[in-house]
This record gives sequence, C-alpha cells and structure tokens, in this order.
Amino acid sequence: MNVTIKDVARVAEVSVATVSRALNGRQYVAEEVRERILKVASDLRYSPHHAARALSSRRTHTVGVVLPDLYGEFFSELMRGIDHAARERGLHLLVSSCHGSLDEQRDALRATPGRVDGVLVMSPFLDGDDALDQALTPDMPVVLMNCAQSQRATVLNVDNYGGALTLTRHLLEVGHRRIAFVAGPENNFDARERLRGYRDALAAADAGPAWVVQGAFDEASGYAAGESFADGERPDAVFAANDMMALGCLFALRKAGLRVPEDIALAGFDDVPMARYVNPALTTMRVDIAHLGARALQLLLQHPAMGGDADMTPVTADLVPQLIVRDSSAVPERRSMG
Repeated sequence: MNVTIKDVARVAEVSVATVSRALNGRQYVAEEVRERILKVASDLRYSPHHAARALSSRRTHTVGVVLPDLYGEFFSELMRGIDHAARERGLHLLVSSCHGSLDEQRDALRATPGRVDGVLVMSPFLDGDDALDQALTPDMPVVLMNCAQSQRATVLNVDNYGGALTLTRHLLEVGHRRIAFVAGPENNFDARERLRGYRDALAAADAGPAWVVQGAFDEASGYAAGESFADGERPDAVFAANDMMALGCLFALRKAGLRVPEDIALAGFDDVPMARYVNPALTTMRVDIAHLGARALQLLLQHPAMGGDADMTPVTADLVPQLIVRDSSAVPERRSMG
C-alpha cells in the first residue's frame, strides 16, 4: 500500500500542512517537529529513493532555471551550457519560461521554494529586482543572468554596451555611414544597453543621427524591419540587436531582391550557430552562450547553502563578447573607392 502524506501526519501526530512545510523545507516549523516528521517519513518510506536522500540532507539536488523564453538558438545554447554543468555535478534541472511576462516570472519563482536548492534567473526586465524580492524567500540562493544590478543576488552579464560600441565602430571604420539599428524590446536590459552602445559610438564618431527601428528580438520583427528598408529609404548598413532579428532582416532583404552586403550591409549580436552558415555569413558579436549558462551555475554553487564557501555579497560580473567579422558587413568596392 502506498504511504500518503496523511499517514506521515498521523504517525508524527501533526497536521498535513505541517508535514508539507517540513518536507518542503519551509519556515515556521519547530526544529524538533521537523526532525520528527523527517524521521517518520523516512521510516514509512514515504519518499522515493532520490527524495529520501533529499530528506536526510535537506537538499533536493535540483536547480531551478527561469528564463524569458525557451524558443530560439540563444536559449537552446544557454540551456546546453547549464545542463552540461549540472550533469557533471549530478544535479537535476527544473526549467520554466515566463514568456516575456514579469507577472509569469514572479509566479514561476514563487513555485520554487521546497522544490529546488537554488535558482538561475534570466530577468531582462528593467524593473525586475522588486519582483524578485517579492517572489523569493531571502535565504534562496540566486544568480541572475543578463539583468540590471541587484541588491540581493550576484549578476552575470554580457557586456552588451561594450559589444554594441565595438560593432558600431567596426561598421563605421570599414566605411558605412548611415547605420540603422533594429532595437530589442523597450523594457529589456540587454536591448537598452545595446542601443546605448550604438548611440554612443555614432555620437563619438560624429556620424550623424541615430536611425532606430523597434524590434522584439525575434525573426519576425527583423523581417519587418528588412521590409521597411527594402520599401523605403535605405541605410548603408543595418545593425540588428540580436542575430535572430538580423537573420529575419536578411531573409526580407533577399526576398526583395537586395544583395547583402552590396546593397545593404548587415550585422547582428550573439553569434548563434546559424549565423555562420547563412549566405552571406553574418558579422556579429560572439557571446559564448553555453559558457554563460555554465558559469552562472558555477557561481550559484559557490553559495554556502549550495555547499560552497564563497562570500555571496551581490556583485556584477561581465563576459566580454568578441567581434566576429564575416562577409555580411563588407563595403562594396565601388563605395570604398568613391
């Protein structure tokens, strides 16, 4: 016969709610009562083998991962890095997507206590720190990826500003002057920093006004931007704030009969695997996306509650992207000579 939580409560002489709180590592359970419940649950074999180990150690050996989305090459590479690092350490992953919604992110985080030992969160929302405080218990180990500085957790970022500055300077240095920028979502930390780098590079070079087209970090918005350039005024070059928008833009330009880079040069950001295989291959800023995920997990495991011994005073660390120059950003010979 299967042992239920009611059986544990009856033998331990406590309520079902108290058993639930004790088994899930929640607060408001006296230590003596918690120990009694854990012993009863173990004696009755209430939990399967992997959870019985968690009862004795008070750890689930599971890490929560909350991302803005699970679709696309960027998130696939990110999860590959996290998963590889987790498997090396015998850890399991509990993964959730908030679909770009701050409310859904808050709901996903509120579901983590008792299920995971710590959480990796990619929270690109500019106003997301308050939501983290509301959703997570103060003692939950957290590492944030690609977000604004936080008062409660270590943050691991890509140097979005520096990367956008470098790529815009590259386009200017090879001879492009009228450079359009396809921006990411307005309430997104990565997008804001990449736009800021683009604007500052233009201003420093006295290269004329910024030319910004709103995008959404997906192929569809990049495609729409490409259509607008094909049908209207054309820039010398387009810098899309991520590779997926750059690829969408490339498809639209080619469908309209325009050549890249002969008619319009193109560049992106991230260096997703597809970027090197399209024709022409895409100039971009290379982010080691899998390393970003693996490094975030390594930082999380340094938390004392995860078995580490590091001082987890909140800090912000940056990963520096690398400029990868490919065929899509070349200047046509006729323009460079004239």
